[in-house]
Amino acid sequence: MNDLLLNFDPISLDEMSGIKLMNRTDTKFITTVARLEELLVKTQEQYFVQEIEGLRNMPYFTRYFDTPECKMYVSHQNGKKTRQKVRVRSYEQSGLAFVEVKNKNNHGRTKKKRISLEHKDVNQESYNEFLSQHLNYNPEILLAQIENNFNRITLVNKQKTERLTIDTALNFNNIVTGNKLALNQLVIIELKRDGNVYSPIRDIMRDLHIQPQGFSKYCMGMALTNEALKRNRLKERLMLLEKMKII
Repeated sequence: MNDLLLNFDPISLDEMSGIKLMNRTDTKFITTVARLEELLVKTQEQYFVQEIEGLRNMPYFTRYFDTPECKMYVSHQNGKKTRQKVRVRSYEQSGLAFVEVKNKNNHGRTKKKRISLEHKDVNQESYNEFLSQHLNYNPEILLAQIENNFNRITLVNKQKTERLTIDTALNFNNIVTGNKLALNQLVIIELKRDGNVYSPIRDIMRDLHIQPQGFSKYCMGMALTNEALKRNRLKERLMLLEKMKII
């Protein structure tokens, strides 16, 4: 896969920061590594790939926090429109790390608040003041629930009206149960575009039979590594992963 990325023209992090998608819409897709390779071949003339210090496939680390009863997970599993997630996200290549609160409203829009932290400090306790300002839960009772590692490719169309993040090599470590899981054949794609402008990638993915499909790394990771949790609303996605021979 990394060889295929060499066929793309690069775009720097500074150039990426100048791309403002003011009326952004987000759509997720899931597929397999084999289909991703086909996708990369078909998109290399129309897209840039983000490059940082010569690297085009970036390693990420995330640790998620929740209440002892996993109320944030339960809100998502129960289909509650307004919900939150708390995580520490580390960008391994750049050494940057953040505590983040993600808020999803009843219109399906996601807003993120974050504060930087030392790269090696993946605990949230010293950032409780920040969390108290933005979180609907008591930060003092939060527990680390699950960690994941994955690699991310970021593509930008040459009109600079959309970004495409492509996550591969997803691994989970459930801190509570001790269960570990590798989903090495899974690919999670997220299309972020400026309003309803034409997206060339949508036609390509349609031709490759890659369909829109919601996928929360936190909730799916929790459902797959903690048998004590309710998962009724996630069964369809779990069955899809089985059908795709990903789990």
